[in-house]
Amino acid sequence: MNNVNKKKLSSDERDKLLSSLKARFEENMGRHKGLEWAKVLARLEANADKLWSLNEMDRTGGEPDVVGHDKKTGEYIFFDCSPETPEGRRSLCYDREGWLSRKEHRPENTAVDVATAMGIDLLTEEQYRELQKLGEFDLKTSSWVKTPPEIRKNGGALFCDRRYDHVFLYHNGAQSYYAARAFRGSLRV
Repeated sequence: MNNVNKKKLSSDERDKLLSSLKARFEENMGRHKGLEWAKVLARLEANADKLWSLNEMDRTGGEPDVVGHDKKTGEYIFFDCSPETPEGRRSLCYDREGWLSRKEHRPENTAVDVATAMGIDLLTEEQYRELQKLGEFDLKTSSWVKTPPEIRKNGGALFCDRRYDHVFLYHNGAQSYYAARAFRGSLRV
């Protein structure tokens, strides 16, 4: 059953998600050195409203995992850690303004609108580069990243990928979309 409208998981969906998150956490300890699953789980259980967003990240192919811990707030930071940009979020313009500027062949949605509906944020360029220190991501695909207002007001939008063992930042018109480009998100819990 798809929970896009109710934004609450059934107990079965919750258990399945927590099991998946735990397995991913344990399989990728290098992403979160020094962190303990029991503490992450306690935080997730205390913030059950965030589980729906994590499930959406997982459902759309993002493979969310813990990548950090904010000691000031106590929040755990999750990023999409799928090897390639999430398959369930591809072929999107950057934002609504870009989408509206297309005269024909509009995609179904935009990266900014989908992220907002999911309750997550697009990775910034800095976060994308931090993610790339944890592994090699987007070797065949690319991901929209949060674009600074001064670039966006001129019609542009930014995306990143990894090629030749380097992370690259590029630009496109915000109205463009590609089958190999989606976006990676972050969520603080």
